[in-house]
Amino acid sequence: MSKLESTVPNELKQEATLKNRLALERLVFFSDAVFAIAITILVLDIRLPNGADSASSRELLLSLASLWHKYLAFFISFWVIGLSWISHHRKFLYIQRVDNQLLTLNLLMLMMIAFIPFPTAVMSETVNFTATGFYALTMILACLSGLILWWYAARNHRLVDANLDRHQIWREASVPLATIAIFMLSMGVAVLDAGLARICWVLLFPVALFLRRRAA
Repeated sequence: MSKLESTVPNELKQEATLKNRLALERLVFFSDAVFAIAITILVLDIRLPNGADSASSRELLLSLASLWHKYLAFFISFWVIGLSWISHHRKFLYIQRVDNQLLTLNLLMLMMIAFIPFPTAVMSETVNFTATGFYALTMILACLSGLILWWYAARNHRLVDANLDRHQIWREASVPLATIAIFMLSMGVAVLDAGLARICWVLLFPVALFLRRRAA
């Protein structure tokens, strides 16, 4: 075999590696943009009450306090989208290759993330089973779509490093699984009391922090 012939396979391999790296970078950059837009527009639903410009200091304080349900909706949605972004970021530290199925699954996950501001706005307007259940179901589907993406990439090490530990694969799924469990619990509680169901969502903060420390 001539020297020229031996270098051809190496050049093709390097070209394939470069194309794959560029595909990964484009996927991650696009995903980051969707996460950033979705998490930013959440705040647009929080508006000053009517007449706030002419209200006294006490009246303004009471008006701002009356928006507590909007603050709660904002913080919970911000937290869930933030956790989803962290989870997405961590997954793509391990994912080394891209195929058409992964692109499609990633797009479906981003669709759910981009949709979150709408049920957030619905939930912030009223406290009843329909609004609470609609919000919780959206969050479940958003987290589930991220899990499906990870399971597809990591199953049999399809798109991840062949040396990635199986326990680490499960650890990366722990936060989305816990988030799904909490929102499913809240849907059951919402049948009895929609307001109490929303209090269940506070569990997201300590549970996620605990699981992230274990996964680190």
